[in-house]
Amino acid sequence: MVSGKRLADIGYRAFSASMMLLTLYGGYLCTARAYRYVDKQKQLKVAAENQDPEAIKD
Repeated sequence: MVSGKRLADIGYRAFSASMMLLTLYGGYLCTARAYRYVDKQKQLKVAAENQDPEAIKD
């Protein structure tokens, strides 16, 4: 039989691991959004320099 202390330790480790994964996933989402934002700004700048009205319509 598993003791209470051992069960609590397993639960704590499982919770900590899930929080670590959520933090990493949140960081990934934040980085992906920032990359898309910077990429879109570059596209808009190039479109403005070329005066391409079709590319600005987004």
